[in-house]
Amino acid sequence: MQYKIMNLKFFNFSTTFLLFLLLSFPTEAQEREKIDGVAAVVGDFLILSSDIQKQYTQLKVSGISMDNINECQVFGKLLEDKLYQHHAIQDSIEVDQQEINSFVDQQINAIANQIGSMEKLLDYYKKDSEQDLRSEMIELNRSTELSKRMQQSIIDDIEITPEEVRQFFNSIPKNDRPVFGTELRVSQIVVYPKVSQNEKEKVIRKLEEFKADVIDNGASFISKAVLYSQDPGSRSKGGKYSINRKTSQMMREFNEVAFSLSEGEISEPFETEAGYHIIFLEKIRGQEYDVRHILLRPEISKKEIDLAKERINLIREKIISNEISFSDAAREASDEIETKNDGGLLINPETQDYSFELTKMDPELYSQIANLKEGEISSVLQDEDRINRIKFKILSVSNRYDEHVANFSKDYIKIQKLALQNKQLKEIENWQAEKINDTYIKISNDFKDCEFYSNWLKK
Repeated sequence: MQYKIMNLKFFNFSTTFLLFLLLSFPTEAQEREKIDGVAAVVGDFLILSSDIQKQYTQLKVSGISMDNINECQVFGKLLEDKLYQHHAIQDSIEVDQQEINSFVDQQINAIANQIGSMEKLLDYYKKDSEQDLRSEMIELNRSTELSKRMQQSIIDDIEITPEEVRQFFNSIPKNDRPVFGTELRVSQIVVYPKVSQNEKEKVIRKLEEFKADVIDNGASFISKAVLYSQDPGSRSKGGKYSINRKTSQMMREFNEVAFSLSEGEISEPFETEAGYHIIFLEKIRGQEYDVRHILLRPEISKKEIDLAKERINLIREKIISNEISFSDAAREASDEIETKNDGGLLINPETQDYSFELTKMDPELYSQIANLKEGEISSVLQDEDRINRIKFKILSVSNRYDEHVANFSKDYIKIQKLALQNKQLKEIENWQAEKINDTYIKISNDFKDCEFYSNWLKK
């Protein structure tokens, strides 16, 4: 069990690094053309000796500690992946190709923007064209999604009872029970400076001028997006995004306008939380829409900034003087829609509950609350996010629970999650054991001395 848990944690990489890692390996079609030696056959899939070495080397040079991971363990993970993919196909598990295409578009756009340009991206991955890169990424993402859906189908119906949670907890020796770090809840009240109507009208008129110049004078929408758009994610690409009717992650208002346009049409200016836009619908490809947009954000006057700061200072004074509680003040006065109805409580993106483990908290948030005592109110902080160039906030911490050995009643939710994960892991182990016996698997003699966690050698 120890290796299995390590193995699962070890392969939980970020999207960006996983993409880097995957693009370093050959596709299935390329594998069959190589003659460097077949390490294994799993159902309809091949694993080459070079695949194992390349993956091991890439992990090592990436900075990941390989002290407890050997070549055989890396090979074992590749065997698992191919087993999942083979049986996903056998079980007619399907992936949405349009969804994969859309996701790849977003990956390419995000990484090209991070690197600086599409040319640099292609050079980095040694690809001759964007289409070559896109095709390989589509196949890799499809394989990954098949594996993920196969694993999910194995554990979909698994539930755990309170009695099973109790038995799981009692089965852990007292000296081996997990230690949970200091936890607390974080609440915040956020105030945004207002944008004057005059500034809103100014950007709307500017966008109307852009549209008229394109329609009446044949001006280039792409050039205007490069020169004037305030969207850093698309400006260098002439404002281009590829979005899908089913899977688009753009803002709701953006989708509504984009999907209402005809090919070649430019929208009227419209507002989202990011600012004001116009959209040019360049091409429709089934569910895929190639759009270009220009984003302009109204300027915020110094007067409005000063008024916002004055407003949040007043809120803070009323909380400190006990005229109103922090949670009531958040519900009444915070401008942050996501938190105000919960009394300002932040949701932990990792656990989807209100508790934050202090040492695992986002570093920026940690620096803002680390020195706060329970119930204490921070000073007014100036901050920004991807939508708001300036905002003011105050924070408070509550329900602080210092580092401790797991307690069944106080930590029931965490223990329940551990118990469920343990049960799911056992189900996957049972599935693997059964499918390994039922599936054609041939391991090269070069790897017969490997000590695998699963019975890949069918001894």
